[in-house]
Amino acid sequence: MHQMVFIHGPGAGGCAESFVHQLNHYPGSLAPTLPGHLEGQPCASVERYTEWLRGWLWSKGKRQDLVLVGYTLGGCIALQYGLDYPDEVKALVLMTTGMRPRERRPGTLEFRLKAAEDPATYREWLEAMRHQFLFMEPELGDRLVESHRKVGPLSQYRDFVVIDHFDVRNRVNGLKPALLLIKGADDPNLSPEYEREIHEAVPGSQYLKFKNAGHFPFAERPAEVNRAIDDFLASRT
Repeated sequence: MHQMVFIHGPGAGGCAESFVHQLNHYPGSLAPTLPGHLEGQPCASVERYTEWLRGWLWSKGKRQDLVLVGYTLGGCIALQYGLDYPDEVKALVLMTTGMRPRERRPGTLEFRLKAAEDPATYREWLEAMRHQFLFMEPELGDRLVESHRKVGPLSQYRDFVVIDHFDVRNRVNGLKPALLLIKGADDPNLSPEYEREIHEAVPGSQYLKFKNAGHFPFAERPAEVNRAIDDFLASRT
C-alpha cells in the first residue's frame, strides 16, 4: 500500500488549504508544512528541504512506497527525493514544476521585496496573487489569499530564490520512480512548458494538460486531477 504525501509551494501553496480536495480524496494522506512557512527556519536549498522532508517522514515511520505529489517548490523537492532515494519512492506527481532555474519576468523578485516594506506594493502583490485563482471556486480562493497574507511576500521571495537555484537536468533521465506531470493549460503566468521538458527527458513518464486550469490545477480541477492520479497509480504501481 502506498503513502500519499502532498508537498506545497510558496505562499498560498500552504498545504492543508490548497490540497484540501486531495486530503479528502486520499484518507491517510500527509501534507507537511515546510519549515519557514510561518514556523521554524526556511531552508536555503531544495536539497535541504528534501532532507527535512525525509526526516519528517521517517519520524512517522514512512520510509517506503511513497507517492510524492509536489507543486512548484514542492515539485522540486519531490523530484530531488525521487532522484536521491529511489528505493523509498514508488511514484512522483509533479505540478507546475521545472527541472531547471525558472525564467521570470524582470522585477519579479524585487516586487516581493518591495511588497514586504511598502503597503501600496503589498496590496498590489495581494491582488496579483488573487488574479492567479481565476479558475478556482471563490471560497477556496479566499482561503488561499488569506494564506498568502499570513505567509507574506518575503517568504515567497525566499522560495522563488530556492526554486531558481534548482537544476537537475544532468540527472533527470536516470529517474527511477514512475512519473506523472500535470500542467494547467491556461496558467496566467506565461512561463515555458517546464513539465514537457521533464517529460521528454524521462523515458516512460506521462504528461497531462488540463484546460480551464491555471497555476493551481489540483485546486482548480480537483476531480479530474484526482482521477488522473488514480489512473496513473493503478497503471504504474
